[in-house]
Amino acid sequence: MEPTHLFELVIAMFLAIIALHYAAHRLGLPPSVALLTGGALLAFVPGLPAISVDPELVLVIFLPPLLMDGAWAIALARLRRHMIGIASLAVGAVLFTCAVVAVVAHLIFPSLPWAACAALGAIVAPPDAVSARAVLERVKLPRRLQILLEGESLLNDASGLVLFRFAVAAAAAATGAFSAGEAIGSFFVLALGGAVVGVVVGTAWVKLVRRLGDEYLIIAATVLLGWISYLLGELLHVSGVIATVTTGLIASWHQHTVFSAATRMRGTSFWTVMIFLMEASVFTLIGLSLRDVVERGGGLTTVIATMGLPMLAILVTLVVARFAWVFASDLVIRFCAALGVTRVQPLGAGGATVLSWAGVRGVITLALALSLPEGFPGRDFILATSFAVILGTVLVQGTTLGRVIAWARLVETETERARLTMSQAEVAMVQAQLGTVQSLAYDAEGKLIHPQLLDRYQRRATVIVDYAERTEHYKPVLHAHFDVVLEAVATGRRELIRLHRAGDIDDETLDELERDLDLEELSAISAKA
Repeated sequence: MEPTHLFELVIAMFLAIIALHYAAHRLGLPPSVALLTGGALLAFVPGLPAISVDPELVLVIFLPPLLMDGAWAIALARLRRHMIGIASLAVGAVLFTCAVVAVVAHLIFPSLPWAACAALGAIVAPPDAVSARAVLERVKLPRRLQILLEGESLLNDASGLVLFRFAVAAAAAATGAFSAGEAIGSFFVLALGGAVVGVVVGTAWVKLVRRLGDEYLIIAATVLLGWISYLLGELLHVSGVIATVTTGLIASWHQHTVFSAATRMRGTSFWTVMIFLMEASVFTLIGLSLRDVVERGGGLTTVIATMGLPMLAILVTLVVARFAWVFASDLVIRFCAALGVTRVQPLGAGGATVLSWAGVRGVITLALALSLPEGFPGRDFILATSFAVILGTVLVQGTTLGRVIAWARLVETETERARLTMSQAEVAMVQAQLGTVQSLAYDAEGKLIHPQLLDRYQRRATVIVDYAERTEHYKPVLHAHFDVVLEAVATGRRELIRLHRAGDIDDETLDELERDLDLEELSAISAKA
């Protein structure tokens, strides 16, 4: 394919993404479902060239920024608090699922070497960070379940990658034996090395940002951060996934102190659009790659006839294995609680069901399956099964997770609630600001030199304290108030544009005053939420 045609195809894919996202919004479907289905349908459009996905390139392009985004947005305090549960899912559940899938695959195809069965297990075992986020964006979960799923999706890719590489190496060896113990030991070494690389890169970024001074250079350096950490980790033969996540956690912790307000607003806007296009492209590429998978299997009819039942058996095994691990872990927690060990509270049947049902697979599964070398035992079956697992989990679990959550009737536990509400935090913030203004409102002789500023902050503090004490009383009035503010902003914007179109003001004046209106509008929208 010529470079210009490839570029045209990329632009067409972005246009399709916008159309599919809009269709999903109008139909009330998760965007991931529309993108995956739309990509699969586009793959068989007559005349459209076959899309050949390079798995290594997919991992390098998409995985680092998406992992970085997840680490940037995750609640670090809750991540530390629930690290045992996250590790249980990211390591324990992946190992258990890999083993169960390998056993079932070997029972279905006794001639398939154990190493190939283990490779299939490693490919389909880890739920995907991109798929998990695409599903979780549309549902409301208690904080504990949210952090367990987010933390698992960030860290379990490392477990799956290590198991996969050991299984492929074992299949290439003469014996075909797979050593789970060696793989586990290697995982912890690679994870520790990745964490060290992440700390070094994250610390270097903090020092660099404090010296750059230019907001566009800071944004550019931050955008490149995930790729730098991932590539450096892989270059040093440690876990690039853990390196990227560690770097993201460090950058997220320090961004509140090293970013200016302008940098944060502009950087967030750019980053949000970039991540949106990347996430959407991943699901579309997965759908487009269906054609290649079907052609390798001899056509859709042949694939379904010869592999349909085995693929369904693997998919069911995958779901059952996750349920078994989650419910068994919750049972252990209940047993420990009965013995007086109450550090971790059990999830309960509803929480365990939601956590089990949320294991959606995606780009990692596809990339690992496509990276299997030619001639690998059972390669066609593994490819077809991997795609079936992605389709099944996204289309079935992704579309029904909201109903499962509604059925579970989950409630937020007291231990997961923050000590202060948003209104109480705002009171503390405004009172601190008032203290600073009070100390600076007078000159050295004690004369008041900023009376209007002091009066403004005093009135603001009084109003916010009253609002925090009677929030429910003020909510309707507050919404009506900011509705008027938004109408006033819209009127001001129309007048500003009229003055500009009439030639009464120049572009610089338009941009400056429009930015003020934008900030006022965003503030009003945020206050209404």
